[in-house]
Amino acid sequence: MVYELVGSRVIGPYFGTSIYIWTSLIGIILGSLSLGYYWGGKLADLRPTARMLSLVIFAAAVLVGTTLLLKDLLLVMIYNAIPDLKISSVVASVILFAPASVFLGMVSPYAVKLSVLNLKGFGQKVGNLYALSTLGSIIGTFLAGFYLIPHFGTSNILVIITVLLFGLSIVWGGRSWIESKLAFVMMLMLALSFGLNRPQSEYLENFIDVDTVYNRVWIYDFFRNGDENKLRIMKINNESSSLMFVDEPTKLVSEYTEYYHLARYFAPNFKKSLMIGGAGYSFPKNYLMEYPLSSMDVVEIDPKLTDLAYQYFGLNKDERLRIFHEDGRIFLNRGKEKYDVIFGDAFSSQYSVPFSLTTLEAVQKQFNMLTDNGVVIMNIIGAIEGERGKFLRAEYWTYRQLFPQVLLFPVEDNSDGEIVQNIMLVALKSSEQTELSSEDEEIQQMLQHLWGKKIDQDLPILTDEHAPVDYYVSQTI
Repeated sequence: MVYELVGSRVIGPYFGTSIYIWTSLIGIILGSLSLGYYWGGKLADLRPTARMLSLVIFAAAVLVGTTLLLKDLLLVMIYNAIPDLKISSVVASVILFAPASVFLGMVSPYAVKLSVLNLKGFGQKVGNLYALSTLGSIIGTFLAGFYLIPHFGTSNILVIITVLLFGLSIVWGGRSWIESKLAFVMMLMLALSFGLNRPQSEYLENFIDVDTVYNRVWIYDFFRNGDENKLRIMKINNESSSLMFVDEPTKLVSEYTEYYHLARYFAPNFKKSLMIGGAGYSFPKNYLMEYPLSSMDVVEIDPKLTDLAYQYFGLNKDERLRIFHEDGRIFLNRGKEKYDVIFGDAFSSQYSVPFSLTTLEAVQKQFNMLTDNGVVIMNIIGAIEGERGKFLRAEYWTYRQLFPQVLLFPVEDNSDGEIVQNIMLVALKSSEQTELSSEDEEIQQMLQHLWGKKIDQDLPILTDEHAPVDYYVSQTI
């Protein structure tokens, strides 16, 4: 189970952590374990010796160590060669995790065979082995999820697994195998000392690689084409989450974040706002600078991201900024305060909003938390028309069930509905029509990006019972 959980962090920086990644990883590992059970049972009948079991465990150690050494190189190759997320995630899982999982699966039937060479107490011995195995899985799951991954990081845990398997192989194999196994471990440690398991750090400036309870995070500096100022990026599972000018931490980099300032047009004189999704806190920093008389509450599920924002993204303590570290939907469920504006910028992957924030029930919570003339401004990545616009259309009509006015502002191009781009969904609680004209030049330019065509109502609204967000989003990529 530890190997499986760590696998999600190995693949995550290249393919994200959508349901397709978990499906591929769990399916391949379970299939590999099943194959290992089958082969292990046959081999145990042919050669039921402790030395052979030692070799099986040793082979698993070698393969886990190989995963550690080659994971980044192989994942880059797969990522570049196979654009389809479903196929690439399956291929990555097969190459990186299937071989070791097969040998790990072989251990159980072999251990059963060695423990029951006579039939006396057969049932009790088998029961004890399965109970011990299940208990180990439970302990490993909680230990990995609650402690190991956030405290030790992906690569270090793979080292620990490799060394532990190596130790078990010595226990079962005796002294005759020590020399060869020690040689293997020494070569592994030597390779790790040269950083072969993290090649990306060699060419990224100020590279930081952090495992949190929820994500694997990369932070580094770079220069973008056309920009004279150095940029700092926060990537969550290898998907761009936040950008910052190193010399101007409060200046907005991404164009879509400028559209959050539509709040001052649709909700003039707002005083209190809520933002769901913090990461590098790009907009909250800008908001506090631009609106000194207003306050903001930010809901960010991952407290480590907030720590990183304080440390690397120029976020400062401010009495006008309150941060809540919890799931956005849980916050909405419990919310009793009123806000003039609710900003949405939470993603579970590059294109996918967490489904629990997209449903009619979640929209109802937002509606209830808004003041009478309040507004929701939500960032969506997708298209409007065609197959790639399914999520946008489903979400649009979900909001329309409650909000009398829902407007769309495509950031890049408001004439082509097939383009995948940032689209700002603006939901107004008031039914009073506005002229969509402003003397503020910046706001007027944004208002001119209003989508003026009909939006097809060809999909069911999203509910807690049925919200196929990942399926819709998979057609966007």
